[in-house]
Amino acid sequence: MPIAADDPRLIRKGYQGAVWNPIIDWRIEQVFATIKEAGLELHEAYTRYGVSRVSCCFCIMSSTQDLAASATCGDNQAVYVAMVELEADSAFAFQGGRWLADVAPHLLPASLVDRIAKAKELAAARNAIEAEIPEHLLYTKGWPTIMPIPEEAELIASVRKRISAMFGLNAGYLSGESVLSRYAELADMKNSKEKVQ
Repeated sequence: MPIAADDPRLIRKGYQGAVWNPIIDWRIEQVFATIKEAGLELHEAYTRYGVSRVSCCFCIMSSTQDLAASATCGDNQAVYVAMVELEADSAFAFQGGRWLADVAPHLLPASLVDRIAKAKELAAARNAIEAEIPEHLLYTKGWPTIMPIPEEAELIASVRKRISAMFGLNAGYLSGESVLSRYAELADMKNSKEKVQ
């Protein structure tokens, strides 16, 4: 990354924004030495719990080792259980295929461990059903990029219907005809937006 660069995402009402990384080229040893020379103490996450980087206590970008270290902090354990509850409720793992529940299962009540086992089964079933959708119909930037043929629309509706039933959702677009109609609507919206730009 550069030390400084314009960032168009930060432009507001005529003001230019920039990102600034003044010590991006420092080695980690230099950072720690500068902190020590200034008479400051490192965050206890480094000194007491041994994490490699300090962020949210359970950061989506954290390594498994850092997540496990964070779970050893008593102040973080209620947050850990609450976040695992989200995994159990949603049947989505915290980091793609990695479940936060697996980091410190000894901190979880037995009822939550059971719910996580069911959530993992649901996730596997959902993934298998979603894998039926052909790659050319999956979401990509600029989606929708193609109009499904009637058979593909029926398949999409079937996938939506089965997953909705699994999770007790009240989803729409559960017939091939309604899927085709929605695709046409989204394509019109995309075309209108592109004309404005």
